Amino acid sequence: MRVFSSQTPVLLICRAALAFSWIYQGAVPKIACQSSGETELLGHIIPLYQWVCEAVFWIGVAEILFGLLLLVAFRAWVFWLNIVALNGLLLFVAIFEPAMFALPFNPLTLNFSLIALSVVALLELKKLKNHT
Repeated sequence: MRVFSSQTPVLLICRAALAFSWIYQGAVPKIACQSSGETELLGHIIPLYQWVCEAVFWIGVAEILFGLLLLVAFRAWVFWLNIVALNGLLLFVAIFEPAMFALPFNPLTLNFSLIALSVVALLELKKLKNHT
């Protein structure tokens, strides 16, 4: 994979960690196990439970696809999109389920860490661009 060899180890680690997180979050709590927390959150904006379950499934698919995109897109915009999406998710939780911020391994700590990885990836991309 020649394309990946032109990237720094730090950038590859960031990509892998971000992709894993999105793919896991899409596959496990949304598709494989459909967590009650996921359905409760969406229940604030979708009136019918059947529609909520359907939406959670498709959001899971979108998260898996975004995780794959993080692996293969070699532009800064994908990391910026990640930062915007994670901040949007934090805002959604803050509005509808602020009590979640008091839980262990809560959305704030997870999203902050993933945003930090995106910032590190952006810095690595900038370094690569300056060296070419």
